[in-house]
Amino acid sequence: MPSRLRALFPILGLAVLTSLSGCNKNTETNPSIAGVAVGNKDFSVLEDAAVRGGVVALLSNRNPDDPQGNYTVFAPNNAAFARLGLYSATDLLVLNRDFLTGTLKYHVTGGTLAGSTLRAGVSSPSALGGIPRRIIERNGALYVNGARILATDIPASNGTVHAIDKVLLATGGNVVESALALTNKQVFVQPELTFLVEAVLYANLAGTLSSPGPFTVFAPNDAAFRNLLTQLQVAPGSPQGYVPADIRKLPVGTVTSVLLQHVIVHPSGPAGRFTPELPENGRAASAGGGAISFGPFTDGVLTVRATGNGPAVANMAIPDVQCTNGVVHVIDRVLLP
Repeated sequence: MPSRLRALFPILGLAVLTSLSGCNKNTETNPSIAGVAVGNKDFSVLEDAAVRGGVVALLSNRNPDDPQGNYTVFAPNNAAFARLGLYSATDLLVLNRDFLTGTLKYHVTGGTLAGSTLRAGVSSPSALGGIPRRIIERNGALYVNGARILATDIPASNGTVHAIDKVLLATGGNVVESALALTNKQVFVQPELTFLVEAVLYANLAGTLSSPGPFTVFAPNDAAFRNLLTQLQVAPGSPQGYVPADIRKLPVGTVTSVLLQHVIVHPSGPAGRFTPELPENGRAASAGGGAISFGPFTDGVLTVRATGNGPAVANMAIPDVQCTNGVVHVIDRVLLP
């Protein structure tokens, strides 16, 4: 590890080493929360993210707004970042820096949220504009949003840490605003969901998906739409391949029907559904009047399928994105009614 990074963090104490890695006792106990990333190799990407995202000072100092000076942090391990294709400091460069900073703040809450208080239904505001996260129980395991809680109550000089197996994602906008953020390179430095946004505008569904909902939305990525256009033998609109405007070569009624197949509306519920809340090997009605079928709940995700896909399933590329009016799961195949 570069010496400049060691200077930023203290060494991780006994609780982290024994709870998460099984190493021998370390003589320095109760470091700051920032020390978690340095003292355990399983949090090296979190360390890199904290540096790039500019939150080292936040995680190293006491909370001026809490009488005890504490924060609580849900800390994603390296496997959590790997789910997003982020394995090293270099990989983090694909993320817009402001989005990375906001993402890290979404893992932080003021005060102490002890492990004993993490029960199904509990909600707590985050340092990202107060956007809440909620605790979910499934099969005896606890999750925060869609991330499984692996270890709790790791003490630090400025609070406590709970280890999790997914990066928590929130946009601060509704479903449409969140898709536009991806299109406008406010999440990744390269645009994504550009075909989906074009389809939503073409079908005049932006107003619907900006309403309170709440919704659970399965959002096909650009590769999924390109594959669909290839399957339908639509002529590419550019010598370089398909462009989002090619969606408009399909009948608007068809596009509308397909998009509504990706949406579940929860009129009687307060929020969209994270992965631990989706029915394993079950079905849910879509806004288009069809059904979405789910596969096994495995490693925190489920496959999804619609009737028109036959036996082919869509995988969750980026699950559990919290929006102000629901939850979005980015998938790698268009669901066909």
